[in-house]
Amino acid sequence: MNALRQAPVSSVAAALRDVADFGGFFSIELGGPDDGWHRIEDAYADGVADLIAATAGRYGTRELRIGASIVQLGHAARLWSPVLACAVVHGIVPDLRGLHRADDGPALRLPAVPTGWYAPEPPHLTDLLYEVVVDRQLDALAAGLRVKVAPRLLEGNAASALAEAARAVLAARGDLREPLARLVDDLLTTGRLAGTGKVLGPDLSFRRRSCCLYYRVPSGVKCEDCSLAE
Repeated sequence: MNALRQAPVSSVAAALRDVADFGGFFSIELGGPDDGWHRIEDAYADGVADLIAATAGRYGTRELRIGASIVQLGHAARLWSPVLACAVVHGIVPDLRGLHRADDGPALRLPAVPTGWYAPEPPHLTDLLYEVVVDRQLDALAAGLRVKVAPRLLEGNAASALAEAARAVLAARGDLREPLARLVDDLLTTGRLAGTGKVLGPDLSFRRRSCCLYYRVPSGVKCEDCSLAE
């Protein structure tokens, strides 16, 4: 990858605060007291067992793999959403190293001095986003899971979360449809995201080739992008 240009701390923070208005998954807390937070690496090493157990209980299932899938899907959305929005809207890619997770839930936090880079030109932007979200975060989460979940299911979740984040960005900034669609298409042909599904139209609707298992919980339904929905 070409040398990256560091963006000013103030610009990274401003971009993150701005895109937080796009929805709950776009919000990453900045700074504040350390009480109530722990390093995301520790959560990954523990297999996010607390969230999986709580999620399975909340949905009334004894299948921990369903809880693991739902947790990983939600976490992927919390990663992709602010990163994708900052890149497309502000031309900045936040660095998620040093990320913290709330002790009592899935909320995320960065230190008071968030760092990041100016978004490079394609295809380097695609490679950087994949590295920031998949290589450095989602792969670590998958490696720490103590519940057996099919790798392709987790990769499908990552793709589904990316597509959902893109639709939310599109809803907020319809003028960015073209660069947003190009970037999502490129990401969906990169690394382990390749072959996970495809974008179906200008609204960035998505059809995945795997299932997140949500339909198996009591009163569960098939998601709109599920391969089983056809």
